[in-house]
Amino acid sequence: MKVQGWLFLLCGVFFAAVDLVYWFWSKEPTGTTALAISVGLALMIGYYLLYTARRIGDQPEDRKDAEISDGAGELGFFSPSSWWPLFLCLAVALMTVGFVIGWWMFIVGVFAVIMATIGFVFQYYRGHFTH
Repeated sequence: MKVQGWLFLLCGVFFAAVDLVYWFWSKEPTGTTALAISVGLALMIGYYLLYTARRIGDQPEDRKDAEISDGAGELGFFSPSSWWPLFLCLAVALMTVGFVIGWWMFIVGVFAVIMATIGFVFQYYRGHFTH
């Protein structure tokens, strides 16, 4: 994870340099803001990866003498099937359209987002896939 963290940090530095050049050259606020957001996101991901790598120790991809078989084993738990991401996306779409059309629809969308988020988070505490 250290390599990925350093790559994201270098991307953030590169985006910062490009952002400064773009701002001085074009004086256009929209592109400058988009590049500044890219800087922040790349630095945030790089910091998270380096912080996590420091906590969990060296991984096989961090060692030069590692074999492919060193990375074998269980990678984690992955949901076999879930409808909640679809419901959450539809709720966010309803909320966004409600922001444009009217506040009453926006409030209904916020309620739908809250309910879909609760369902998504607690999907393994009830029903068929309860552990």
